[in-house]
Amino acid sequence: MSAGASTDQSDVPETTHSAIQPAQQTAAKFVGFLYILTNITAIIGFYLRGRLMVRGDAVQTARNIVASGQLLRMSIVAELVTVAGVIVLVVGLYVVLRPINRNVAFLAAFWRAAENIILAVIVLSEFAMLALLSGADYLRAVDPNQLQALAYLLVRVYGDGFRVGFVFLGLGSATFSYLWFKSRYVPRALAAWGIFSSSLLAGAELAIIASPGLAGVLGFVYMAPMGIYEFVLGFWLLIRGIRAPSA
Repeated sequence: MSAGASTDQSDVPETTHSAIQPAQQTAAKFVGFLYILTNITAIIGFYLRGRLMVRGDAVQTARNIVASGQLLRMSIVAELVTVAGVIVLVVGLYVVLRPINRNVAFLAAFWRAAENIILAVIVLSEFAMLALLSGADYLRAVDPNQLQALAYLLVRVYGDGFRVGFVFLGLGSATFSYLWFKSRYVPRALAAWGIFSSSLLAGAELAIIASPGLAGVLGFVYMAPMGIYEFVLGFWLLIRGIRAPSA
């Protein structure tokens, strides 16, 4: 076989392919399902955790955790299921969008991997909260008020870690959305909305990190466009799949 004939396919310059491979279509359906599933598990985790945390009140937050520690553990489970699901989702996105531009798809996947590594690691702070407020014998040497303050400090660290993770979520999602736009596998208006909403998320998180007072002003409004995008894209992929771009 000649050297030219044996050239590996990965060495061929990448273009926008009109033909969709079966593996891409299967991955797209799976991605759609995981977008919906991971958003649901993330909302469950956020809701359970939110029932325990009282902003600015270390004492009441500590009391809630002591009284309903199982809720926090259920929240941790929901978070870890979300992280695991998103990692599989990112692999699926890479399979679907790699033919459009392998290097850009890899960059997007790497940013999303960084996001999920961060979100998995900060779960350890929740285990630390539970340990500090467990009432174990080895903690009797520490004043209860100090334990409550330390536990609340970990609440704040968790929140800041989440913001860092969401910066990478926004960057990775915006990059994948760019590939969706370029591919025309889904409506370009939906892909453009993904670029906007993902960029908004990353930008808002960076702004809050730079100026924490903005958190009280912005609330969670800036996250809504991203949530809409992921749910709509998820249902689109699950029901319609991807389509070959017209000539």
